[in-house]
Amino acid sequence: MTHVLPAGLTATSVVSASSANLGPGFDSVGLALSLYDEIILETTDSGLEVVVEGEGSGQVPLGPEHLVVRAIQHGLRAVGVSAAGLVVRCRNDIPHSRGLGSSAAAVVGGLAAVNGLVTQCDWSPMGDAQLIQLSSEFEGHPDNAAAAVLGGAVVSWIDRSGDLSDYSAVPLHLHPDIRLFSAIPEERSSTAETRVLLPAQVSHHDARFNISRVALLVVALTQRPDLLMPATEDMLHQPQRARAMPTSAEYLQLLRRHNVAATLSGAGPALIALTTQPELPAEAVEYGAANGFTISAMTTGNGVRWNPGSALTE
Repeated sequence: MTHVLPAGLTATSVVSASSANLGPGFDSVGLALSLYDEIILETTDSGLEVVVEGEGSGQVPLGPEHLVVRAIQHGLRAVGVSAAGLVVRCRNDIPHSRGLGSSAAAVVGGLAAVNGLVTQCDWSPMGDAQLIQLSSEFEGHPDNAAAAVLGGAVVSWIDRSGDLSDYSAVPLHLHPDIRLFSAIPEERSSTAETRVLLPAQVSHHDARFNISRVALLVVALTQRPDLLMPATEDMLHQPQRARAMPTSAEYLQLLRRHNVAATLSGAGPALIALTTQPELPAEAVEYGAANGFTISAMTTGNGVRWNPGSALTE
């Protein structure tokens, strides 16, 4: 039986950006970043109102096809409730179509806001495992979603049985000496567009190379940041995507020539740099500024937070 939520309930969620892959960890390694979207959700007697401020304003649909709304409806069904009407307010700081997990943040934030509603009616909220499962179902891989749910660095994987997929993840404890920098261009891209550049098959040599590097990546992230340069090498997706984003590819190589372990952030075109140095090299900063990149120091993002009510303090 589906229970109808009363009108007048409000809930808030705050969810982080994320960077997937970190080089060799294709569709399996993710890292939450300290850039956040906020969702404020209210139940009403009827209808749907969607308000978007910040990133995506004037560009995304404002109806039932909006990704946050779809996630909210997915979450409501999962917990066995419905709402006669909704007001959904999105305050977005995560850039869209740059490889920073904006879609995953929208889905995780929408699901988490549902938790804030149902706890007011004494129903059990969805736990982290269910949030990872439900959010990963939207994109078919849990790297960004798991990072947004858990915060910090994560390793994720998929168990498939017939047509069913179970999505799981575990956190990694990022070494305290690692510093993060993002380089975000004005240029946009989409995962769907860049994924078609990837070959259906790869050589045994390239697969073996990436297996060694992703194993090393876990060690570098948690214990040996001095190994970040070799640990972030990749042969499965970054070289193939380079021709679709030549400026990002050139900037990536420049950073790495300066011994900065830079990678595409997800499918790009943003970059994420991991280093033990307090600043990026001056030449790298100058190149980024001259080529339209916004360079920012980051920390690891928090796991998704939700709260009954219309305000959730940072």
